[in-house]
Parts: sequence; structure tokens; C-alpha cells
Amino acid sequence: VVTRHYVEASLKEMWQYAKDNEQLLEDLHSQIEETNQGLSVKQSERDCLLEYKNVGSKIQLDRIMNLEKDIKEVKDEFQRAKEYYSNALKTLKEENDRQVERHTELSKEQALENAVRNLDKYNRREIEENKWLKEMVKMYQEKVNDLKASVQVLEEENIGLVTKLIDGRLQNLRV
Repeated sequence: VVTRHYVEASLKEMWQYAKDNEQLLEDLHSQIEETNQGLSVKQSERDCLLEYKNVGSKIQLDRIMNLEKDIKEVKDEFQRAKEYYSNALKTLKEENDRQVERHTELSKEQALENAVRNLDKYNRREIEENKWLKEMVKMYQEKVNDLKASVQVLEEENIGLVTKLIDGRLQNLRV
């Protein structure tokens, strides 16, 4: 026996089941729609990437090659400029050192002259005598060197003569 209450409950369950299925179907349709939209977005991204792969990457590769060539040229130019400025700096340092040395020598000479000018007569005379003595020492050293050379030559001649004399006596003794 099927009662009215049982039929109504069964109809309500079926109606609820149908309503749940419709809701589930609507949810599935909305998920399908979202998935289709996501798919279309991904498809457009894929198309963009394929276009980049086929066309844009070649353009970028050309740009990269040109930039690398520019970088190499800049590096070469930098190296040449570095060498030029290094040589210029070295030359300037050498010239500066020469000028400083020349200035130092002139300053020493002027300081000596100023010091000599400011000395009294007695000290000036001592300096002049010292210069004269230095010149005399040089002259005597040259004479001593000449005499040493002459003595050495004479000693060599004497040794040669003594050797000849001894050889002559030895020959006379043998005879």
C-alpha cells in the first residue's frame, strides 16, 4: 500500500533530486564556460608565443647580435682609450719627474749660491779654497794614475828584459 504521504515524500525527493541535478548541471555549465574562457586565454597566449617563436625571436636574435657587436666595439674602443690615456699619463709623469728633478737641481744651486752670498769673507774664502783643493786633488789623481800606468809599463819592460837576460845567461851556461 502506497500512501499519499509516501507519494508526496517520494515526489519531493525526486523533485529535490531533479533540482539538485539541475543545479549541478548549471554548475557544470558554468565550469565548462570558465574552462572555455581559460582555454581561449591560453590559446591566445599560445598563439602569441608561437608568433614570437616564429617571428619575434628572429627579430630579438638579430637585436641581440647587433647589441653584442656594439658591446664588442665599445670594449675595443674602451681598450684603445685606456691604452692611450695610460701612455699619456706615463708620459706626463715622466715629464713631471724631469721637471721636478730639474727644478730641484736649480733650487739646490740657488740655495747654494744664496748660502754662499750670505756667508762672511772668511767662510767664502774657505769654500773657494775647498773648490781649488778639489780641483788639485783631481789633477794629482790623474797624474798618479798616469804614473801608475807608466810604472806598470816600465815594470813589464823590466820583467821582459830580466827574462831575456836570464834566458841569455842560461844559454851561455849551456854553451
